[in-house]
Amino acid sequence: MRGGSWRRATAAAHRAWVRHPRWSLALRGAVAVALAWLVGVVAPAPFNEYPYYAPLGAVIATTTTVARSVRESAQSVAALLLGAAIAIAVDTVLDPGVLSLALVVGIALLCAGWRVFGSMGSWVANAAIFVLVLGEGQDAEYVGAFAGLVVVGTAIGTGVNLLAPPLPLTPSELALDRLRDGLVEQLDDLARWLSDEGPLDADEWERRRHALNPTIEGARTAVAQAKEASRGNPRARRYGERVRAQQRRAEVLGTTSEVVDEVVSLLVQWEDAGRDEVALGPRLRPELADALGSFARALESGDADDADGADGADDADDGDGGDGGGGADEGPVDTFARSVERLRQVIREAREQSGDDYLVAGALVVTLGRGADVLTR
Repeated sequence: MRGGSWRRATAAAHRAWVRHPRWSLALRGAVAVALAWLVGVVAPAPFNEYPYYAPLGAVIATTTTVARSVRESAQSVAALLLGAAIAIAVDTVLDPGVLSLALVVGIALLCAGWRVFGSMGSWVANAAIFVLVLGEGQDAEYVGAFAGLVVVGTAIGTGVNLLAPPLPLTPSELALDRLRDGLVEQLDDLARWLSDEGPLDADEWERRRHALNPTIEGARTAVAQAKEASRGNPRARRYGERVRAQQRRAEVLGTTSEVVDEVVSLLVQWEDAGRDEVALGPRLRPELADALGSFARALESGDADDADGADGADDADDGDGGDGGGGADEGPVDTFARSVERLRQVIREAREQSGDDYLVAGALVVTLGRGADVLTR
């Protein structure tokens, strides 16, 4: 019993760990900083007079991905050296004071905007101020210690990242789960509204449409971070199938979100309760509602996914999850495709009987057809 409780507690702790990559980032950062400090303390003079610069470099290099760690380490060192060079150059022509400080910062801030430095551009100004103010009278010694220890610290931080490379697949899968659930909820609500209430309330559905945007952006950001984390990451080979499945899933949900947004936009504009002539009318609304409900079920079944997966300390699993549709999951997807075809047929019959063009209804069918195609590819 106690053994079972321990296993459950361990499993719960593991799930929490893989769901929060910031925890592993904090642990890697703490280890890298501790190692860098020890190196700075035991380094020969004059380096051991400034041991705190080594942990500074370790913090710079400890990021969420291996590729970013290497890139930002190189950028920060380049920015640091440029800032030091600016400070030394100004110090040779001006006495220390407000004017020299202002000139150093001004030049450094101009250089900080260079694209080559990326997000590390601020280190040009930081290094210039350090060297100008703290290195006065001993520029060569201070710059050597400052630059050398930061370089050592970034190397240690990068090394820690390489030894325990993060691969945050679980947070991105959870973000995709939230996106899927949001899309399913919107499709179901839209289908119920068309069935029970008829034309849409434009303000209400514009609000609902925009409310989904943060979820879409969150999923896009999380997947991009996971993709970046897989570059240069030896653990990505172990979870290669899962990485590819997640990218596929992200593409499916990305296209689906565009389809849902376009459907809502068309209905808000043309099936508005305030219009005298709506796009669908009571004859076509039930058919569209049925297609939307089928879309929701197809999205649920074709996007079934196991949320537990790879991270900085995750377990080996079967690598499945996130790939849309296959085997027994094809039933709801086929049902959705048939409902779209039925909607197309009903629109064709309505057009022949009434003489109306039903252009908006036709556009809705084309849009839903795109959703069916992405789920069956």
